[in-house]
Amino acid sequence: MIAIVDYGVGNLFSLLCSLKSVGAEAVVTADADTLRQADKLILPGVGAFGDAAEKLRNSGLGSVICEEAKNGKDLMGICLGMQLLFEKSYEYGEHEGLGLLKGKIIGMEGAIPAGLKIPHIGWNALHFAKPSPLFRYIKENDCVYFVHSFYAVDCEESLIATAEYGKELTAAVQKGNVCGCQFHPEKSGKVGLNILRAFCEGDQA
Repeated sequence: MIAIVDYGVGNLFSLLCSLKSVGAEAVVTADADTLRQADKLILPGVGAFGDAAEKLRNSGLGSVICEEAKNGKDLMGICLGMQLLFEKSYEYGEHEGLGLLKGKIIGMEGAIPAGLKIPHIGWNALHFAKPSPLFRYIKENDCVYFVHSFYAVDCEESLIATAEYGKELTAAVQKGNVCGCQFHPEKSGKVGLNILRAFCEGDQA
């Protein structure tokens, strides 16, 4: 069973539908015991990092996620959920993340050419940085759908894919059983479904 963490942030219905379409048994839950019983966890998210991190702390779900990931359970973060896996974010202040991956989240403003719109919204090709089980059903330059204004840096040890938007931006990360996609696989057509299928089918470590 795949447990989608419900902490009040994210479009959970489309993700649930995508998982079911690839044959996965999936539930949306805010129950700690259900998260512990699940085979794999997905942490979704849209919105502001600080608010999301606070909701994870206040609900106690953040500590459960970290405990399960450190015990070896496969965990995928999506969009803001991926950013929350890192040590900290500088989105409108400085905020602590879950610290499961080394790195930080910074804004695109000043980092990409001035003529490009922020947020970055649209389809971009994936450029593989290193092999990953997540990519077993897709190929280099397959396109996925992004919506974000902030991105991960100083994350070389977990970087598995980038996408070009004025510069190469972190698109996907993985270290052992912990992985993440800055893009939305549930909005990325067949390519996104194949990434979700790969996550659901096998061990990520």
